[in-house]
Amino acid sequence: MKRNTLFKSTLLASLLLSGAPWLAAQTAWPTHAITMIVPFPPGGLADLVARPVAEAMSRELGQPVVIENKAGAGGGIGMGVAAKAKPDGYTILMALSSLTVIPEADAVLGRAPMFALSDLRPIARFTADPTVLAVRADSPWKTAKQFVDDAKKRPGAINYGSSGSYGTMHVPMEILSQNAGIKMTHIPFTGAGPAVVAMLGGQIDAVSSGPATVLQQVKAGKLRVLAHWGNGQLSALPDVPSLKDSGLNAEYAQWSGLFIPKDTPEPIAQRLRAAAKTAAQDSKVKEVILGAGSPVQYQDSPEFEKYVQADAARMAAVVKRIGKVE
Repeated sequence: MKRNTLFKSTLLASLLLSGAPWLAAQTAWPTHAITMIVPFPPGGLADLVARPVAEAMSRELGQPVVIENKAGAGGGIGMGVAAKAKPDGYTILMALSSLTVIPEADAVLGRAPMFALSDLRPIARFTADPTVLAVRADSPWKTAKQFVDDAKKRPGAINYGSSGSYGTMHVPMEILSQNAGIKMTHIPFTGAGPAVVAMLGGQIDAVSSGPATVLQQVKAGKLRVLAHWGNGQLSALPDVPSLKDSGLNAEYAQWSGLFIPKDTPEPIAQRLRAAAKTAAQDSKVKEVILGAGSPVQYQDSPEFEKYVQADAARMAAVVKRIGKVE
């Protein structure tokens, strides 16, 4: 009996030391803090969603989920770090829809890829909103038509900020430019927060962003939203028309979602999936995200994976039309 017990103990230790992933996944997890990479600075949609979600997931998992903002390259730097992270469940990613654009942009630009979409596994979608066209409240434009008409009269004179080339604030403006036949000047920043601050300071004229990024400034009377890139009404801004209402066939949605490295062991992936689902149903998470102007629009892993693949196919065509951006 003692020999059999000793044999089993020796075998278990040997398997653990050999790094057998299936066995490691069965051991207690998590045993320490988890890092949630947000690939943008504080103040943008990814950060606004990540903070209450991380707090709720911390309660569910019994370990802190710590936000780490890794901005740059339209989100590509932080996304690349997450994609290449050790697949042990201790590094997760809160991404925006630029995730599906950046690999195609890398190909168009002929640069080394920051990551491949297949390097990451979708776990949960939290929001999916059309972006909105925002300007300062003291700007001369009251409608999207006035904005577009002015841009036609003064090619390149109107400038707009973004979170980086091919990011979620750049692509919708390029879609608008193509459909309206206008030329604007693109000024990239490290994220939505810095771009909005620059607009408030008069350094740029406009941004396209998720409603959550600008809503508080709209309520404070500092910004005005002219239109949105969706269909129908926005819950946060019900009086704002769509660009389609102005005769412009421009449509774009900015979503936020949780991803993990693709080779994360299945038991850990399922725990993160369950924790994300619990977070999406948490009343405080709903309250915070809704208060920011972006209601929770949860999708579980299988549905979200299909959504991401469809979005990637659509965005590949858009990026090819945009072409190289200097």
